[in-house]
Amino acid sequence: MLTHVVPAVIGLLYALVMSLPREPHRRRLNAIMIAGAGAAYLSGGGLGGWEFAFTAVVTYVAYRGLESWNFIGVGWLLHTAWDVVHHLEGSPIIPFLGDSSLGCAICDPVIALWCFLGGPSLRELLERRATASADGAGPSPVSAGPEER
Repeated sequence: MLTHVVPAVIGLLYALVMSLPREPHRRRLNAIMIAGAGAAYLSGGGLGGWEFAFTAVVTYVAYRGLESWNFIGVGWLLHTAWDVVHHLEGSPIIPFLGDSSLGCAICDPVIALWCFLGGPSLRELLERRATASADGAGPSPVSAGPEER
């Protein structure tokens, strides 16, 4: 059970810590983070030239993420898929932890969800929740981010 819960908690902690910088720096920093994650398997992922192809795709997505939270979210979902491939066929992301790619595949969608919500700060999330509760509608869908306001 811890194999599944701890990675989800790590994803939540990542979102919490990465929500601290102010926009637009928050989005740009997260675009850089997904670019780095896209290259995580380059030094030994075990899938040969496919490692370079994947890195090129994620680098493009990260570049687009400099201006779009949705692209950053897509990048984390691409990394999730790559983690699953590595868990099943390649080498783990942390060489001495056999299930590390599985853990990463659990963590990454949590981060992607936060990105698809617009990468809000904790304060913004709490304000949105309070506004939705005050309207009597209960929890409502969260807007894509500050650029839509």
